[in-house]
Amino acid sequence: MTTFVDRVELHVAAGSGGHGCASVHREKFKPLGGPDGGNGGRGGDVILTVDQSVTTLLEYHHSPHRKATNGKPGEGGNRSGKDGQDLVLPVPDGTVVLDKAGNVLADLVGHGTSFVAAQGGRGGLGNAALASARRKAPGFALLGEPGDLRDIVLELKTVADVALVGYPSAGKSSLISVLSAAKPKIADYPFTTLVPNLGVVTAGSTVYTIADVPGLIPGASQGKGLGLEFLRHVERCSVLVHVLDTATLESDRDPVSDLDIIEEELRQYGGLDNRPRMVVLNKIDVPDGKDLAEMVRPDLEARGYRVFEVSAVAHTGLRELSFALAELVARARAAKPREEATRIVIRPQAVDDAGFTVTREDVDGEPLFRVRGEKPERWVRQTDFNNDEAVGYLADRLNRLGVEEELMKAGARSGDGVAIGPEENAVVFDWEPTVVSGAEMLGRRGEDHRFEAPRPAAQRRRDRQAEHDEAGREFEGFEPF
Repeated sequence: MTTFVDRVELHVAAGSGGHGCASVHREKFKPLGGPDGGNGGRGGDVILTVDQSVTTLLEYHHSPHRKATNGKPGEGGNRSGKDGQDLVLPVPDGTVVLDKAGNVLADLVGHGTSFVAAQGGRGGLGNAALASARRKAPGFALLGEPGDLRDIVLELKTVADVALVGYPSAGKSSLISVLSAAKPKIADYPFTTLVPNLGVVTAGSTVYTIADVPGLIPGASQGKGLGLEFLRHVERCSVLVHVLDTATLESDRDPVSDLDIIEEELRQYGGLDNRPRMVVLNKIDVPDGKDLAEMVRPDLEARGYRVFEVSAVAHTGLRELSFALAELVARARAAKPREEATRIVIRPQAVDDAGFTVTREDVDGEPLFRVRGEKPERWVRQTDFNNDEAVGYLADRLNRLGVEEELMKAGARSGDGVAIGPEENAVVFDWEPTVVSGAEMLGRRGEDHRFEAPRPAAQRRRDRQAEHDEAGREFEGFEPF
């Protein structure tokens, strides 16, 4: 049964925004109470957050589909809908987020680091929020915006200071078990270690982590064995340690050739040329192993490697090795650039930036003008096309934004096709320079002429006051005999 997973494909869906409400206030003796529809709630986000207690992506391997909750619709009485709850997904430290094409979206390192994988949709405005001096009684509301749907890939790259690399059964697991408190599985057959093991080592005042990277054999960088699957765990390590077996029972192997083969695999994988190297000749407790270590040591030192002879079984040479590793780790940490606080960058919109583009395409010999932009596409998604008044409101917004003017500049004529949105999910209609809907038959969009007419009781009071004023003027002009 799989217990360690370091790469998964995750399907995330943010919550959709709640629809706005189109409602008119109703109360006794108030026949024209006005619009009181509330706004819809915002949809929940899907957020990836680094959690130090999580060490594998196994949970997402078994449950790859994750969805946040939707926002609630608005209600009458100016009651707004409840926002959807964000879905927070804990991931291990060192998780890399990629899209399906392999582009890096985020590199999550450090406890609490987060990334919004899918953003929730906005809630639609109710007719109370859409009311204005010109539009006193809107008979429509805006729809909630759908949440993002994304397919992402999560890759775990172990966050460690030192990586132990070498052939299977070279003694890497034994070495990490005696240098730290880690207790990996140890046996005398190849590929005993199937997952990277981490251990914490204390050498004087320096505390560092050490990782056992399994499965490196000839052809590992091309996917042979387990090498390609776990080579990514070497990328974040500051120091590489070659663990060479000096007591191997295979006649065609020796420490120098093993080192050359592993170095070639690291070179083909790429990106590791600048990491400091160290060589550990393991299993010197075996008589033949001690002799072979003394034979190959001058050759390795001539290549510029710092060589240590150790025995994980007899605990020989471990103290010198741990302090030498601590020295390299401290040097690598000092060379890293100092971390600065995240800066907030404000990018104001350019003065001449309309926020949308109009491009001409030819489809089956007919012109099609495609409008792309955040505002036009969002407005289309939030429009109820079954409501003529809502369609007229969309036309007014597009006209004020300048879409109609840009269509004319691009050469659009009456009856040409216009598509708003991406090719796979666009709203297409035949363009007319002046959009007229049934709402104009009653006056300007969103207006209710009943608001202009006075109430009967108020009109009667005005009539009586006018009669009284007229009688007073006649009395003032009366002359006695």
